[in-house]
Amino acid sequence: MAVIGSALATAAPAGAAPGSSGSAGSGSAVSDARFETLCTPTDPGLTELSGLVSTGDRMYAVGDSGTDDSVWVLDNQCRVTGTLPVPRTPVDVEDMAYSGGRLWLADIGDNSSVRPHVSLTDMDPGTGAGAMHLLTYPDGPHNAETLLVGRDGRPVIVTKEVLAASGIYRPAGGTTLDQLGPGPAPLQRVGQIAFAPTDTPGSPMPVAGSILVTGGAVSADGRVVAVRTYTDVYLYAAPDGDIAAALTRTTPIRVPMPNQPQGEAIAFTPNGDLLSASEANGGPLPPIQILRGATGLVDLPEVTVAAAQSGSSGRGAVVAAGVGTGIAATVGAAAWLGVRSRR
Repeated sequence: MAVIGSALATAAPAGAAPGSSGSAGSGSAVSDARFETLCTPTDPGLTELSGLVSTGDRMYAVGDSGTDDSVWVLDNQCRVTGTLPVPRTPVDVEDMAYSGGRLWLADIGDNSSVRPHVSLTDMDPGTGAGAMHLLTYPDGPHNAETLLVGRDGRPVIVTKEVLAASGIYRPAGGTTLDQLGPGPAPLQRVGQIAFAPTDTPGSPMPVAGSILVTGGAVSADGRVVAVRTYTDVYLYAAPDGDIAAALTRTTPIRVPMPNQPQGEAIAFTPNGDLLSASEANGGPLPPIQILRGATGLVDLPEVTVAAAQSGSSGRGAVVAAGVGTGIAATVGAAAWLGVRSRR
């Protein structure tokens, strides 16, 4: 699989992305910006770290299935200062966001694609009090590890597909987080995203790990969207705050990430830096990395009324070329995920 994947990687530009038409087009621009080490966690409860949020003076971290009954509170030296119990027993939390003064845990992991519904759980960052909100896909179960919440408060889920482009979903009818009830609330598919393989090291599987979507985040002002794979992060301009339009209509900036054992967590700080964290994957706890000035890497044009209106209607475009290449490369990923435990 490594040999096949390496050959396939030469068949399409890394992180290729189309224009607004959605047809194969120019590749993503690659930045020479580099992450550096912020700090290294020491608490063994963080070995499965999959979701991360930064509020400036502290970080909130959560592990995935089996370690997701608590949220860990850390200072900016990675020292644990407390824990918060998750208010409802989750199945597989894979990401986390911060919106409206609350933490939002994305219980959206489903490696076997059998769950009739997934959920978002809101939590008070001081007490941990909160509630679960069920969601259902319109086209059957999906595995996902990415939750994006913009300044409009509308949650966006990006699925993690092995043999297809990753779907972009959000609640039907324009429902925002504060409008979600216990549910289940229907989701609607509003687009898809796919990446061509890259040669960036740092995946638990060769080549295929560079195309699987493992996490995401939105900047504090809602104008930059980050979507990561195991090896790279893609930064999209969303000047009008429309996440789906940004993912389906714009060409991203690709930043190769540090070699991480199983990188799944990413978060913006309030001042525009980008944090990256990884599961230990059987080894020592890896450091949390920081890309300083990440939002400054993205060209953010001034928003006109016409642009804002047209940006809100975009849907369904494929975000990267080389989908066929990516599908072939993920044959190895399918085997890896088939034997992977619920993580």
